[in-house]
Amino acid sequence: MKAALIGAGSRGFYAYGSYALQYPHEIEFIAVAEPDKEKREKFAEAHGIPENMRFEDWPDLLDQERVCEALLICSPDRDHYKPVMRAIEKGYSILLEKPMSPSPIETLAIAEAAEKHDTLLSVCHVMRYAPFYQSLKEVIDRKVIGDIVSVQWNENVGYFHQAHSFVRGNWRNSKESSPMILQKSCHDMDMLAWLIGTECKSVSSYGSLTYFKEENAPEGSTHRCLDGCKVEKECPYSAAKWYLHDRDVWPANVVSAKPSIESRLKAIQEGPYGRCVYRCDNDVVDHQVVNLLFDGDVTVSFTMTAFTKETYRNFKIMGTKGEITGHDADNELIIKHFAGKKEVIYPPTVDGGHMGADTSIMQDFINRVHTKDKGTLTSARVSSQSHLIAFAAEESRLSGATIELKNYIDELEKAKENV
Repeated sequence: MKAALIGAGSRGFYAYGSYALQYPHEIEFIAVAEPDKEKREKFAEAHGIPENMRFEDWPDLLDQERVCEALLICSPDRDHYKPVMRAIEKGYSILLEKPMSPSPIETLAIAEAAEKHDTLLSVCHVMRYAPFYQSLKEVIDRKVIGDIVSVQWNENVGYFHQAHSFVRGNWRNSKESSPMILQKSCHDMDMLAWLIGTECKSVSSYGSLTYFKEENAPEGSTHRCLDGCKVEKECPYSAAKWYLHDRDVWPANVVSAKPSIESRLKAIQEGPYGRCVYRCDNDVVDHQVVNLLFDGDVTVSFTMTAFTKETYRNFKIMGTKGEITGHDADNELIIKHFAGKKEVIYPPTVDGGHMGADTSIMQDFINRVHTKDKGTLTSARVSSQSHLIAFAAEESRLSGATIELKNYIDELEKAKENV
């Protein structure tokens, strides 16, 4: 399969681009559009893309006649809508990084356009493709614990993932990217909707940016970690500690495309990732809770927090005949039946990011392009519905009101007609 890439950042290069290097008989990238020259050249050279197919911006690629079968869009959040709408019109099969758009109206418009043009558009809600969560879904659908009544679900972001991505990084500021509940946790809203299998009726939410603010900066700290900060050596967020090495691994490979000490040093001396975490222009939350009510009186309590040592998801799903507890980093599902039996399931594993989900979604997408099967698990329409739960959660957090989802969507549809 011939493919083109828009956005050669971390997700484009490492999550999806690397699949083509490992399985060159399945997919070949023949074009790339990326405004950052260093990233563009790194991707192009890795995939042997000729000079005339290396584009600085996406219109340079999409203004041409369709150059291949498939297009992967992995650009920043606010740069999804225009290229995906153009790509739909051009007839590409599309793999679109989440979130679809930071605008609920644009999200609905993408879903409508994909349906109108009968486009294969798969949104990267990759967790649905992880063997761990596939196994969980299979257990739930078999009614092993009866009917779901309530769910406790935690997304433990991890102290440094928060600092890297949501304090210093690309998703630190909602005006430049998107709210954190959408950017990070639309995965979770999607997973909950998929696992429960009924419509979400209402949403309420609370959360704030509490810790990563200037008033919490330690005495002796400076605006940059390497500006003579007196507490840098013991600070868990030290840029030197996390980025100053020559390994081509996350998160350092986000700071500079070239894996050299010189390149990394320059990046943390001059770029956003060298800033003190208490003195950035971040405004997204560092903790948030969301309460959800689904049809059938199923209740959900969801917590997202930065303040954990590790990055993982854990949950308890409570049914009429038993409960399931899970910890995805441990790859373990524990089923306790009210009748007394206990089961432990260790789902199969697949190499690749997100517990193998990045690999699995690429395999699925390539297969659907070949077979012209547009019934993807994460279609634009399906994904737009879980996005809307995240949008409603942010609306509730800001307003303090409980959001009735049907009314919320009806108002969006009216607003869309007036655009």
